[in-house]
Amino acid sequence: MKKKLTSSKAPSPIGPYSVAVNYGNLIFTSGQIPLDRQGNIVGTDIKAQTRQTIENLKNILEENYSSIEQVIKTTVYLKDITEFAGMNEVYNEYFADSAPARSTLEAARLPKDVKIEMDIIAYQSEVIPKVPILEE
Repeated sequence: MKKKLTSSKAPSPIGPYSVAVNYGNLIFTSGQIPLDRQGNIVGTDIKAQTRQTIENLKNILEENYSSIEQVIKTTVYLKDITEFAGMNEVYNEYFADSAPARSTLEAARLPKDVKIEMDIIAYQSEVIPKVPILEE
């Protein structure tokens, strides 16, 4: 059964979609861009924007019983493919040990005119616990 996931440490969706969805033992995130919790763009260069984007994804995973180490697949959308090296340098800081499968594409335009958007598929090591019903 599909379950909508949330995160208190990542920006809220800027449209009618879930920040992430759980299905079985997998988490599928929506595309994340370099926004802080208040919805402000973080950074003006590709490295700063990549770091914020991955931190948002990391927060979503960690709040939902997963982690960067359990990422299976990433998709990276760059406004300008010539900034691949800068993105890759920061990406490597997070994913060097786990080396998930990855696709990287140049996109004509990204939300809020940011330089990067990224989504992931990750394994969820634990089932999200149900909140117990307290009897009076």
